Amino acid sequence: MTIYNHILTENDFIEQDDLRYPFEERGLQFGDGIYEVIRVYDGKYYLIDEHVGRLYRSAAAVKINVPYKKEDMYKRLDELLEKNGVEGDAKVYLQITRGSAPRDHAFPADTDANLYAYVKDLPRPTELMREGVTAITQDDVRWDWCYIKSLNLLPNVLAKQAAKEQGSFEAILHKNGEVTECSSSNVYYVRDGSVYTHPAKKNILHGCVRMRIEAFCNQENIEFNEAPFLVEDIQYADELFLSSSTAEVMPILKVDGQTVGDGTPGPVTRTLQKCYEEEAGIPENKSIFSSQSATD
Repeated sequence: MTIYNHILTENDFIEQDDLRYPFEERGLQFGDGIYEVIRVYDGKYYLIDEHVGRLYRSAAAVKINVPYKKEDMYKRLDELLEKNGVEGDAKVYLQITRGSAPRDHAFPADTDANLYAYVKDLPRPTELMREGVTAITQDDVRWDWCYIKSLNLLPNVLAKQAAKEQGSFEAILHKNGEVTECSSSNVYYVRDGSVYTHPAKKNILHGCVRMRIEAFCNQENIEFNEAPFLVEDIQYADELFLSSSTAEVMPILKVDGQTVGDGTPGPVTRTLQKCYEEEAGIPENKSIFSSQSATD
């Protein structure tokens, strides 16, 4: 694992070990902040516009002033990769909180936001994308404004841990039986060649890859429906898949121990995986469809 020592902060770049904030930090004490996880392939950002746009929308929604103007943020994020010499596949984690101030629920006056962004290696989960994963279902007990990518992730953490304890990759969340999304990804139901997913309302995260899934469907003449489906509908699915910046387009083969479709990644999922790889510029030797990749 490569160590990338340079971190971007609200002021400038510093060494990783020099990052310090006071213990009265609002992200730490209240979860009063927002974040993004941006995918990097071969040293280049993928969906950077979508991520930066969502970052500023989240900031506006919770009334946090981002330390950099949008055009400066692009420059700083490019510098982050350059300073760390990133050439492979990685992710950038970027977090902004309301700042450091004496603990009080009300916003502090005249306090600057805290920001940090760092890089970590992130190989593609090629084997899982080829073979598929399993999932469980869980009640969606999160707050109603999930369109904001906030730091308040405890319900997501508990759902993901429940999945892990049952040997699954992800937890599919639902409110009164209506599927919303997963603990850290969006989820899609495929029936008769058409794709269904929960509408982009306030109670789900408007995923950056989700935006591209819709575009890929339009490109490939696959019907894309922003229409919710029920947990009980999963038994009738031909295919089920999820998407996120780290999982890309991931087939789901079992839910709560029950096989989805014929138990293999389906043609719609495979088509969307190919579209993703093409747009992201994944080289042939790293493709999940490459025999060379399969034996690496």
